[in-house]
Amino acid sequence: MEPEHGSELGNRYLSEVKRVLKSGGKFVCLTLAESHVLDLFFPKFRFGWKVAIHAIPQKPSNRPGLQTFMVVAEKENSTVLHQITLSFNQSSINCSGDQAICLYEAIDKENQIRKEYAGGSDVLYSLEDLQLGAEGDLTTLNPGRRCQLTLGVQGGSRFCYKALLLDAKQQMGPFSYNFGVFIVPKTRAHEWLFSSEEGQWMVVESSKAARLIMVVLDTSHTNASMDDIQKDLSPLVKSLAPGKEENGAQIPIMMASDGIKQRKTVHQVTSSLTGPIVIEDVVYENVDVDVSGLLPSKDVIFRRLIFQRSESLVQSEALLVKSESSQKSTGGADRKRSSSSAKAKRKGSRKRNEELSDGLKVYHDYLASSYHTGIVSGFMLVSSYLETVASAGKSVKAVVIGLGAGLLPMFLHGCMPFLRTEVVELDAVILDLAKDYFSFTEDASLKVHIADGIQFVRHADEGLSIVPRKENDSGDIKSFSSDENCAPFLASGGGSTKVDILVIDVDSADSSSGITCPAADFIEESFLLTVKDVLSEEGLFVINLVSRSSAAKDMVISRMKAVFSHLFCLQLEEDVNLVLFGVCSELSIKEGWFPEAAGRLEKLLNFKHPEVRKSIMDASKKIRCLK
Repeated sequence: MEPEHGSELGNRYLSEVKRVLKSGGKFVCLTLAESHVLDLFFPKFRFGWKVAIHAIPQKPSNRPGLQTFMVVAEKENSTVLHQITLSFNQSSINCSGDQAICLYEAIDKENQIRKEYAGGSDVLYSLEDLQLGAEGDLTTLNPGRRCQLTLGVQGGSRFCYKALLLDAKQQMGPFSYNFGVFIVPKTRAHEWLFSSEEGQWMVVESSKAARLIMVVLDTSHTNASMDDIQKDLSPLVKSLAPGKEENGAQIPIMMASDGIKQRKTVHQVTSSLTGPIVIEDVVYENVDVDVSGLLPSKDVIFRRLIFQRSESLVQSEALLVKSESSQKSTGGADRKRSSSSAKAKRKGSRKRNEELSDGLKVYHDYLASSYHTGIVSGFMLVSSYLETVASAGKSVKAVVIGLGAGLLPMFLHGCMPFLRTEVVELDAVILDLAKDYFSFTEDASLKVHIADGIQFVRHADEGLSIVPRKENDSGDIKSFSSDENCAPFLASGGGSTKVDILVIDVDSADSSSGITCPAADFIEESFLLTVKDVLSEEGLFVINLVSRSSAAKDMVISRMKAVFSHLFCLQLEEDVNLVLFGVCSELSIKEGWFPEAAGRLEKLLNFKHPEVRKSIMDASKKIRCLK
């Protein structure tokens, strides 16, 4: 264990010690207890070993020197975790301060790890621990076995990895593979699908492997190619194969992929509320049929808004088209701006940003996100009411909580001219990005309020009406923090404050519960009751629920059933997105009337392309009644 030679020989030596000792056997090591020795020794003798440390007596001396210690590790049959014990106290040893400090720090750290493991935390085994039987016989499949381990050691491989060994549950068969490896990229490691036990079993089932080793990459693998990682992993995982695999047998290696062929970062910014935000242009390996019909081009480009706190969730996605076509179809000349010098400067800046590379521009007459299409299709549930209001020349009042890139409000603004929409966004940075990089604009029937969505809705039924935001002398819009009262946005007086359509489209900063969207506050029963009070008699409440957890979905559905007279749902994107529709009216539409209602909605919407019309109508056919 000479520091200049590293730990390879020491590691091999201790591995042999563990292998040859019988139960009850003891390994005795005399050491100066340097940190590089203890860092190897303690993890090696963690599971199924009793470790005690003794101080070797020294002759009295006026000058304290290095203290010699005797470490004794006793092997047990079980894999119980024991705390490391000492046969001395700090005052009884005669050694320099640094040596004593390092020893006690190492012992405290290791004992804390053992305490956490013993308390029920996921145990992180070494490959050697598992091979020695820490979780049973690895050569046989044990349905439902799940354990975490580290792969790769210094000198034995190029990288180290954190991995999971999962033996498929009995009911998951039949299997295509006896053994397989699944690699999770760093950008997706935090996803519920890969970070939760429930999600991990879903991956095992879809992989069709009787035993799956799920390998999670981290920052240490950033600069390595996937070929390098696969070559490095192959010899490490072979020893984890169940049964007697044939020599040279090919191990199937699978990987989570986002299907992107090209990616270009357009802009990066960090918000004090949302954290790091990335705007990127991407070309997918495969393009949906409806997009191909709309733009018959080999490489269709999409612009995406991504919150890095939940990188797996593309918050917004927009189709890019040639600027001439977009200019013609969006009718930008009809949107008027103030002639103030401050606004003129901002307009010039945004115009430069709207003219993208290769003469492309964001196209607002197409919804790239299928859940946005699903939200619009659900308007058929109140299409009779929408038709009555529109034919009377009145406005339908809508509130959308969560701006994102502003794509849903802009689409509704273009195809439903009778809609008056108030968008509530907590983060002013998001509004700037929507305007600068996604061509979002406001006018008399489309306004954005920088406010807390929960507070905004709660104040909406206080007999107050919304007033436009005010800009300061520099043309900047004043932002309000989430804990401020929403009174600055409201003024007393005005007609009815009831909302006809309320859409919740926000992500959650904390997805540990298995829910990526929305944030927990938006599905609390108290908020749902407030929503019901705010909605008009024929009102519609829409919530975009993103979760792979069936338990989490059932919880949200149960809460909404308790509040709304009628509840409908639309399942999207391989069971990830679930759009829920709550209807207040007791005279709710029945499923048998859906085709007629969808026809009314189709007549109300001004579509510029048959592909868009078809996608919304197709989505409406998938809506189902839950109550």
